[in-house]
Amino acid sequence: MTGKFIVLEGGDAVGKSTQGKEMAARLRERGYEVVETFEPGATHFGARLRELLMGDVPMSPLAEALLMAADRADHVATVIKPALIRGAWVVSDRFLPSSLVYQGVGRALGLETVSEINKSAVDGLVPDLVVVLDLDSQDARGRRDLDSDRFETAGDEFAAQVVVAYRDLAPSMGWKIVDASGSPEEVSSSLWGLVVESLSP
Repeated sequence: MTGKFIVLEGGDAVGKSTQGKEMAARLRERGYEVVETFEPGATHFGARLRELLMGDVPMSPLAEALLMAADRADHVATVIKPALIRGAWVVSDRFLPSSLVYQGVGRALGLETVSEINKSAVDGLVPDLVVVLDLDSQDARGRRDLDSDRFETAGDEFAAQVVVAYRDLAPSMGWKIVDASGSPEEVSSSLWGLVVESLSP
């Protein structure tokens, strides 16, 4: 039996990590094996790449996209696919949609370029459900940690562009959108409703 692959997306500080943990807990209560993971940096190799990607080392948009794809290739091969094959459910904080939004739109590489870069990296893997936690960038800014990474410090214009890109791409990509402005409990309830609706037999 093959497991299910759920991806949580959205701009920075929208609550993906918190909601991922809550969703995983609900699935475990129902008897599923769940693997919680994230991008970039979930593997030993990816952790080294994350240091570069999230640090202050200048790099071109294309180099950034290629490093993200390299992290994803290792992530898929060593974490996600093995878990799915043995029947586990995988809940990931970010996947390919992040690259389409951040590098494709935000860094202006274009969706086609980013999709081509990632074609081999994802190895044919398509999430069963992608949920975008939607929150205006100004509201999200108040939730950020003081110790921010290079994406969180890219500026308000970049952050706003990311939010708009997720909203614009969601209908054509089949991504579901959940309003993340409510309480964690309200957001969790909306997310769980989507899981039940989208993934029930």
